[in-house]
Amino acid sequence: MRIAIGADHAGYVMKDAIGQYLRNAGHEVLDFGTDSPEAVDYPDYALAIGKAIQSGDADRGVLVCGSGAGITVAANKMKGIRAALCEDAYTAHQCVEHDDVNVFCIGSRVIANELALDLLRIWLSASFTGEERHVRRLSKIQEMESTEG
Repeated sequence: MRIAIGADHAGYVMKDAIGQYLRNAGHEVLDFGTDSPEAVDYPDYALAIGKAIQSGDADRGVLVCGSGAGITVAANKMKGIRAALCEDAYTAHQCVEHDDVNVFCIGSRVIANELALDLLRIWLSASFTGEERHVRRLSKIQEMESTEG
């Protein structure tokens, strides 16, 4: 799987650990940065990962910021991007199974690296169920995107 990763200054250390984990698991990683503690703006990284998914260059994305909240909000502003803040095992698999989430978001100041990697593993192993009720709901979300909801 091709996975785009990105983080702001608060999340770059965790992003690097995630990138290494993904490479070791056999995934192709597209790293959009950042790579230092110098302050940057998280929406820039959400935009880069979103564009990679929209263009088909990446299948899924991973975003990290301090809390995970800001980067999740930013990513969800993009058409076709369904980002979820995954802080527990249930959310990590359910958001893919029911909502076909394509961007995993995490907060480096909230979740330890080891737990983040466990949650990422769960998220990556989940698949969209394709059940009619979930497809119907996703269609409504797509309609919201096209009509400014």
